Amino acid sequence: MRASQKDFENAMNQVKLLKKDPGNEAKLKLYTLYKQATEGPCNMPKPGVFDLINKAKWDAWNALGSLPKETASLSSSLESSSQVEPGTDRKSTGYETLMVTSEDSITKIMLNRPTKKNALNVEMYHEIIHALKAASKDDSAITVLTGNGDYYSSGNDLTNFTDIPPGGVEEKAKNGAILLREFVGCFIDFPKPLIAMVNGPAVGISVTLLGLFDAVYASDRATFHTPFSHLGQSPEGCSSYTFPKIMSPAKAIEMLVFGKKLTAGEACAQGLVTEVFPDSTFQKEVWTRLKAFAKLPPNAMRISKEIIRNREKEKLHAVNAEECSVLQGRWLSDECMNAVVNFLSRKSKL
Repeated sequence: MRASQKDFENAMNQVKLLKKDPGNEAKLKLYTLYKQATEGPCNMPKPGVFDLINKAKWDAWNALGSLPKETASLSSSLESSSQVEPGTDRKSTGYETLMVTSEDSITKIMLNRPTKKNALNVEMYHEIIHALKAASKDDSAITVLTGNGDYYSSGNDLTNFTDIPPGGVEEKAKNGAILLREFVGCFIDFPKPLIAMVNGPAVGISVTLLGLFDAVYASDRATFHTPFSHLGQSPEGCSSYTFPKIMSPAKAIEMLVFGKKLTAGEACAQGLVTEVFPDSTFQKEVWTRLKAFAKLPPNAMRISKEIIRNREKEKLHAVNAEECSVLQGRWLSDECMNAVVNFLSRKSKL
């Protein structure tokens, strides 16, 4: 028998009566089975990649394929949905470059371009912004950023520079500066404890942002490199302000101007990293610690962070705006363009 709107409403009412919320995946399953039962296989145009909610609905509905309408039973779906175990790791749908999960009161945002060494392209910038905004409002106590694969992140994907819009390089530089300012602003304003798990080498913006995290745990295999001058560029991520405060102006100059690469031990000694762990036990030791943190009263942690960080917020936003403005000019300079072209041509010969 085909399902009706009334059937769907009855099923959703039963969901509300469950003692434990089955989660968004179960509700999404009910929705897609209702669509399959009433309209048949998905024949709607696929939403854009940044229309995350509708894209998640489309993906779930499309995954049912040619399932017959009669088989799309809301009641059987509800029964299976009620069996979802509390605390089960749930992957957020709608991300192309990230893996976002929530478990044990911890939201984990994992950079997920391992074949590209987790280099940040424009899409990943947008998705991290969305993931941070979602994590700031979810019921987790802390949020963790890490990388999938051997690298934490190799920094900016320099192929971003090769995608020139109709407005030319000026429009590209302007849009890039606007996106970067919003991106860094999300880290400045993030209300919960924000922790970096640096699982491997970190380059560029993945390093400069670390001054905005509340704790940074690193594998002893990690390295930290900011080769801005080599690429004709200048610092970002508020590092022109945070790094001199963290490690002294002279040490900051070594990294941000001269491009000195630090080992995990050196980064820890200079205050950029909170603690270093052997790579063989890194995941186990850090996650044990994070799960303990997540059991602390969440409101107390948020309020404590607010007291510690609030005095700096206005300054950090001003620094972010200045850095992005300077970078916009650098991106339009012959020096930067030649450096990026030389880098990409060397890379293509490897």
